Amino acid sequence: MAVIERFFVSAQDAVPRQAPQVILGVGGGIAAYKACELLRLFTESGCQVRVIPTASALRFVGAPTWEALSGQPVADDVWSDARHVPHVALGRAADLVVIAPATADLLARAAHGMADDLLTNTLLTARAPVVFAPAMHTEMWEHPATVENVATLRRRGALVIEPATGRLTGADTGKGRLPDPAEIFALARLALARGSVPPQDLTGRHVVVTAGGTREPLDPVRYLGNRSSGKQGYAFARTAMARGARVTLVAANVSLPTPPGVEVVRAGTAEELRKATVEAAADADVIVMAAAPADFRPAAYQSEKIKKSADRSAPTIELVTTVDIAAELGAAKRPGQVLVAFAAETHDAIAHAREKLARKRADLIVVNEVGPGLAFGTEDNAATVIGADGSSVELPRRAKDELADAVWDLIGQSLSSDSSSFPPL
Repeated sequence: MAVIERFFVSAQDAVPRQAPQVILGVGGGIAAYKACELLRLFTESGCQVRVIPTASALRFVGAPTWEALSGQPVADDVWSDARHVPHVALGRAADLVVIAPATADLLARAAHGMADDLLTNTLLTARAPVVFAPAMHTEMWEHPATVENVATLRRRGALVIEPATGRLTGADTGKGRLPDPAEIFALARLALARGSVPPQDLTGRHVVVTAGGTREPLDPVRYLGNRSSGKQGYAFARTAMARGARVTLVAANVSLPTPPGVEVVRAGTAEELRKATVEAAADADVIVMAAAPADFRPAAYQSEKIKKSADRSAPTIELVTTVDIAAELGAAKRPGQVLVAFAAETHDAIAHAREKLARKRADLIVVNEVGPGLAFGTEDNAATVIGADGSSVELPRRAKDELADAVWDLIGQSLSSDSSSFPPL
């Protein structure tokens, strides 16, 4: 079967029609090897992926590698299998186009509409969402030409992910590192689910998101904590960044890659989370309290490990309540500032959430039922969102990034209308 025929979805193809068609464009940078992991994430999620490298990219990762991992043929020029007009057909067939890594040269060529190889031709013919994941040295990323090219691509509707900060080629360190493949995949999957890149309705806004569970020390080895993984909070931070916001993420005991373009402030205990959040919230437009701070902490900290007694009796531990961070922020909320509270409940979830919504003076509350296989530590989530006026929206179970994106749709309506009413999606 010819190259293009093997990519198309038709009644005769082996690939089911419902399989999303993804173009993975690979630029010529050292980070090209990381695109192999991104390709694996797409294929394991059920996508049909066609890799289109640039000629320079093939000097870092060869065509046999891409063909073996994708199960699809690889070409970088417009002459291969020309009778099927691949420079037009591939873009038309795509449901999503992801460029990772997107080098400075590739960003420039895309911004200026150049079409000198198969990948740039495909970009001109594609009508699907386009996601760029840049990777280059800091000086190249900050150069006025690159800044203008990125602005042009964003203005045309592409999602250009902010690069990560870290180790670059050689001994250099700075902003310009390719984001973690899992982060790129999360945003790309969101664009695929939406059928478009997220709207830029948070541009110019400062968003504060809390995530993860606090740990209240009992002695040097033990603590009182909870099961929160921080995944939902990180999804809120990631999707806010994709919508153009400046994001401060206050993270409590989380082992997740930092979302690209997000400032992370670490916290361990509920009091540390309170101090960091109150400070960050001073100029915030939206505060999303997705963290799970402990409601109780030991009344006294033991400086030495508590040992088992000779009779093996357990010690009695006195607990005291921790501060209600969301209620403190609600009491100090500025006009126009939006506060989003959360309620993780095991029973009577809606009744408990409505009481919390009023007590915390929040604008809306996101209600999760928690339990085995629900909410904590999972990749997906379901929620009910309740507004201060009593209106509610049901969000069926979906990937956590998609759920966060749906809540941002509601928050965006509130910011634009100065209303706490959240109509159904």
